[in-house]
Amino acid sequence: MRYLLLVFLLIAIQVEAQNKDQKQIDEIYKTALTSGRGYVWLNYLSNQIGGRLSGSLQAQKAVDYTKKILDSMGLDRVWLQPVKVPKWVRGAPEFAYIESDPGLTNNVPICALGGSVATPLGGVKAGVVEVQGIEGLKVLGKEKIQGKIVFFNKAMDPTNVNTFHSYSSCSDQRYSGAAEAAKYGAVGVIVRSLNLRLDDFPHTGAMSYGDTPIASRIPAAAISTNGAELLSATLKLNPDINFFFRQNCKILPDVDSYNVIGEIKGSTYPDEILVVGGHLDSWDLGDGSHDDGAGCVQSMEVLRLLKATGYRPKRTIRVVLFMNEENGLRGGTTYAEQAAKNNEKHIFALESDSGGFTPRGFSFDCNQANFKQVESWKDLFEPYLVHLFVKGGSGADIGPLKNDTIVLASLRPDSQRYFDHHHSANDTFAHVNKRELELGAASMASLIYLFDQYGIK
Repeated sequence: MRYLLLVFLLIAIQVEAQNKDQKQIDEIYKTALTSGRGYVWLNYLSNQIGGRLSGSLQAQKAVDYTKKILDSMGLDRVWLQPVKVPKWVRGAPEFAYIESDPGLTNNVPICALGGSVATPLGGVKAGVVEVQGIEGLKVLGKEKIQGKIVFFNKAMDPTNVNTFHSYSSCSDQRYSGAAEAAKYGAVGVIVRSLNLRLDDFPHTGAMSYGDTPIASRIPAAAISTNGAELLSATLKLNPDINFFFRQNCKILPDVDSYNVIGEIKGSTYPDEILVVGGHLDSWDLGDGSHDDGAGCVQSMEVLRLLKATGYRPKRTIRVVLFMNEENGLRGGTTYAEQAAKNNEKHIFALESDSGGFTPRGFSFDCNQANFKQVESWKDLFEPYLVHLFVKGGSGADIGPLKNDTIVLASLRPDSQRYFDHHHSANDTFAHVNKRELELGAASMASLIYLFDQYGIK
């Protein structure tokens, strides 16, 4: 009898705790959907400041603006963390055409890849060889590549429902294509935009020359998916066509910038830190609304929602708006280095860097005991259809915090439209849905609340 009473008591305690958690989470969602502020903040970031390329004036304006917002929220502490960041500038708009015969040309949309060198002042014109990814270079060999422009035309796989799997399977041609093609004597590279649909928006993104000597570096540009289809079809009809492109980008010395940080101090375990964040920098073609203005305002909104619902955290909850995720990861690396230097104990970190679309759940990088705890919370998120909890990756900026104990997590929005916008002029505020953005912020705040309540295993 005593054993049965104990079982009933434990069940009653669990039910009471779950009811308390559901009530708090309901209040978070209600507050986000009726008085959310993230959409207003994003409107300013996108339409008043615009694209926030690392090291730019716009990036500094974003630092000043978000710090001002955090200062106004009544947090326990707000500060700027210095970060030295690379400065790459695009210069005058790029120009390219396909030349089928002398004087017979078709213009195609291109954009320089981030970190690329410029073409010579008069541009580059040469024959073209098409390959389906970096592995295709070895098949052709130096004899067929030397003096040519390499056209990397490996497309994203449309059969993956998780479109990030398609992205990761062919992003190496963008990142390392120029360095690899230069080894075979290529004079430039053109890379198919990482986009699942056919349109006229070229998509930029970071590239690296690795240890290629400066004098041997060749210019690299992305071509729109429509442009890639046209170039490929034209090559099949006439392998002897020429391609011309001109770009004026430049790499300048590193400059000073900042991570923007704010926190609410924990009442019971102040030395245990929970981080939520996104990256403040963006590419310059659009205004960076989905990548990653959305993640930044959602992360700021997490702290505001907890305060607005009257919740006093047990542990320290910190928002970090990281600088330079796109072309260097200096912000995330600096934050982790300073955390280690200060002997800070981070137990949980959550990142939003997959767009402001409808949230579906979270991915977790953690041990099995912590994942089991997370799975026990699924019922709390099911009313909001945010209950896809999977073990997997987390986020680039929180990655440097990884150790044997911390739980890393990433918000998983629906990804079907993300690569329509990613790194292109199509990443604008007009494509952000207010309600979807608010649901994402509420989901993040709810997960932060649960980890604050129950800690890690």
